[in-house]
Amino acid sequence: MRIAVLGAGALGCAIGGTLAKAGNEVVLINRNRAHVEAINRHGLVMRTPEGEHVVRTAAATTAQGLAAVDLVIVLVKSFHTHEAVSNAVALVGPDTMVLSLQNGLGHEDILAELVGREHVLAGKTYVGGVLLAPGRIISGVKGKETLIGELDGHVSERARRIATTFNRAGLVTTVSDNIMGTMWDKLLINVSTGALSGITRLPYGPLYRIPEIATTAIAAVQEAMDVAAASGVRLSYSDPRDAWLKASAGLPDDFKTSMLQSLEKGSITEIDFINGAVVRWGQRCGVPTPVNQTLVACIKGIERTLA
Repeated sequence: MRIAVLGAGALGCAIGGTLAKAGNEVVLINRNRAHVEAINRHGLVMRTPEGEHVVRTAAATTAQGLAAVDLVIVLVKSFHTHEAVSNAVALVGPDTMVLSLQNGLGHEDILAELVGREHVLAGKTYVGGVLLAPGRIISGVKGKETLIGELDGHVSERARRIATTFNRAGLVTTVSDNIMGTMWDKLLINVSTGALSGITRLPYGPLYRIPEIATTAIAAVQEAMDVAAASGVRLSYSDPRDAWLKASAGLPDDFKTSMLQSLEKGSITEIDFINGAVVRWGQRCGVPTPVNQTLVACIKGIERTLA
């Protein structure tokens, strides 16, 4: 399959590199020129629990000059979605599938506006990645599930094709007939660790050894579950502790959440699309979300100091 990963940072490289290693024709698109040049010159270096290996694949800073592909995987930061996809419409041909695997809620509507709803699929992934240096990542793929689906919930042949391609590469992938529930399931994972890791500046190892952090994380997830229930969303979780524990399953102690990685780079975060989404949905359905509101306020304060 011909695949373009739009937003090939740590996570995009973990997924794109895994697909390329399996023989797919992959191009990794990232605005960081040093990262792209390192991949093109030396290959993508992927560190996994089994060891370190190099994957040869194409990389580019923009989609300019690239031909249409079979699948565009969108993994840019939430606040860059409109700009990034607007500049990459040449990748979308008549039969191209556009799959968002981004954190948070609301990206599918942006994609539908830009490329047409008929091209868009939604998904969530529990794969992890950490950028170590230009062209070098930690890849957390093993045992991490990816779920994809059509926006209207029907199980399509094209979604099955994507799942088959992913599974052959070692990316455990399931087609969901409840994509909104799937998106909320992943949101719970991000709610549990993202903001708390960013506020404390702790990777997963020490983060999970502090009982007070676990208590706060579980409370934040419970709020999100209450909001989902009030909104008629069908979740696969019944215990907030399960989301907290799943977030770190199979990942090394030095794994850092994407929110922490953003703050360490001096960048703003996706807090508005994660804990902020819980707050907004809670306001709509009348469910209080004081823990998530506090986490949003703390991250906003840290972003202000960085600015």
